[in-house]
Amino acid sequence: MKREYHKWFSPSLERDMEMLAFGHAGMPTLVFPTSCGRFFEFEDRGMVDAVRDKLEQGHLQLFCVDSVDAESWYNHGVAPRQRIARHLQYEQYLMQEVLPAIRHGNRGANVAAIGCSFGGYHAIDIALRHPDIFNAFLSMGGAFELSSFLSGYYDEDCYFHLPMHYLPNMHDPWYLDHYRRNTYVLAAGVHDMCRNENERMAQILRDKQIPCRLDIWEDDAGHDWSSWQKMIQTYL
Repeated sequence: MKREYHKWFSPSLERDMEMLAFGHAGMPTLVFPTSCGRFFEFEDRGMVDAVRDKLEQGHLQLFCVDSVDAESWYNHGVAPRQRIARHLQYEQYLMQEVLPAIRHGNRGANVAAIGCSFGGYHAIDIALRHPDIFNAFLSMGGAFELSSFLSGYYDEDCYFHLPMHYLPNMHDPWYLDHYRRNTYVLAAGVHDMCRNENERMAQILRDKQIPCRLDIWEDDAGHDWSSWQKMIQTYL
């Protein structure tokens, strides 16, 4: 299996950022770690091995990025406005630095976004904000209601990075047309602490006539890596 390590100084974030890439061909997939997680988390937690056959056969590529959650959503040492501003810089890093790196070997290809837990939020956030580029998302045990991370602060940038807030008011035909052509999957365990958020997100999408697959996994599935390993094998 092809495995590549990349590191560069990010002008968007003004610090070094790291990434692991797996696979040589197939669907390019941007992978987000869980809360404050690192670029090597998917490999360390067995998620890469769970889809090794698809990577080796050229059906799938994984591009596993670092997070800056500790500097944005989870950084309670700075004002909420600074937290959301750092998240905006992270989006700029993804779109202006990571995406060109992905497309270097996949010219013109659409990209999928996936993640578990807080990574599920990141996957949905980027995919819904750029539906012409990201034609699919897979969220496993995603956490979507992030208002509490902002200590009561709220502005337009917060609004447009909280899908559960802006989607019910979405009427722009450009976005809706793209959403309705894309593939969206929400998966959560029956005992997942984020199950209700996934059910609410699925209902919001369906209320806008946006196709969305919601699977609630039985057999004691929870908010854990063993459940997510089975999910990624099923959906990718």
